[in-house]
Amino acid sequence: MKALARAVFVAAVFAGLGVAAGGALSGSASRQAGHTKLTSPLGLPPVPEKYAVLPVDKIELGRKLFFDRRLSFNNTLSCAMCHIEEDAFASTQSKRAIGMEGLTLRRNTPSVLNSVYQKTLFHDGHESHLDLQVWLPLLAADEMANPSMGYVLDRIEGLDDYKARFERVYAAEGISIHSVGDAIAAYEATLLSGNSRFDRWHFGGEKQILTKSEMAGFEIFTGKGGCSSCHLIGKDAALFTDHLFHNTGIGYRASMHSDREYVIPLAPGVETRMLRHEIDAFGEKLRNDVGRFEVTLNEDDRWAYKTPSLRNVSRTPPYMHDGSVATLEDVVEYYSSGEAAKHATNGKLKRLDLTPVERANLVAFLKTLDGDDRGRR
Repeated sequence: MKALARAVFVAAVFAGLGVAAGGALSGSASRQAGHTKLTSPLGLPPVPEKYAVLPVDKIELGRKLFFDRRLSFNNTLSCAMCHIEEDAFASTQSKRAIGMEGLTLRRNTPSVLNSVYQKTLFHDGHESHLDLQVWLPLLAADEMANPSMGYVLDRIEGLDDYKARFERVYAAEGISIHSVGDAIAAYEATLLSGNSRFDRWHFGGEKQILTKSEMAGFEIFTGKGGCSSCHLIGKDAALFTDHLFHNTGIGYRASMHSDREYVIPLAPGVETRMLRHEIDAFGEKLRNDVGRFEVTLNEDDRWAYKTPSLRNVSRTPPYMHDGSVATLEDVVEYYSSGEAAKHATNGKLKRLDLTPVERANLVAFLKTLDGDDRGRR
């Protein structure tokens, strides 16, 4: 299946069909003398100039690196094992990402769809350059666990299927810190997802494409719910994020009210309940997470996390930076019930008191944000 996906990708790029790198590109791509020109799909801003025209060979090299388990210390993990194509390049398999030798990481895996538009990367924004981002998981001891950049470069140089590719794409530098990051960033830049039913309705003028319930949900999203104050919708495009960092109470609740009760499924229809301290007695204890504060050391940033884009949100459960909220219905209930206002320390969140119909309509609207990259592999 992977070979087939790669063949479809190559054929699509060279035919200018607008499907790139595993099928995630939903804009258009055209070949110009060995280069691919990326055009953003309906609802997304123009692709940043740096990535608007990319060599096809560079994209393919980046894709190969993205899916290659040999880049991890023990040859078991790749970028794609957390950022799964079928899960909108996120992971729905667990609340938090799984790292080296089964270690539980602190945070949920975010989608890399539309990452080319992000001003900062990771939940706490500790990287701001797409072409440098990959080095953090490559070197993190609990992720891909390589001891140094040089170790990674030596590993790649020792693999006989990379040398010629790097010499062709990066003739002047070959395998280097820059070229490895640049190639993976080029591939990730092609992972665009737009042209959702919302886009066709809001930006494309297809007024019959949403149901009454979905349109009512949009009114809640932009009105009573106040969602669009952080998940922004522009005049011509919408990334559904303000690129800022907010304390919504999730991190505070996890840190300061840690002895919560958890429901643990044992078998279909069979479950048990345990307190956090009971789980910690025999399991791996989760490390504390204070969010953006770890980057800035600014007290106002304690337990603040980046506003995530809501594109493809129905495809990427569980939710929040730690995967602690299971469903979209639960997310809406968290804000509606006043739970967010209770635990958030910035005082900006208020109890919404949405009715059951309003909550259902808001969830229905959120499901219209799924892009048309789905199934195009």
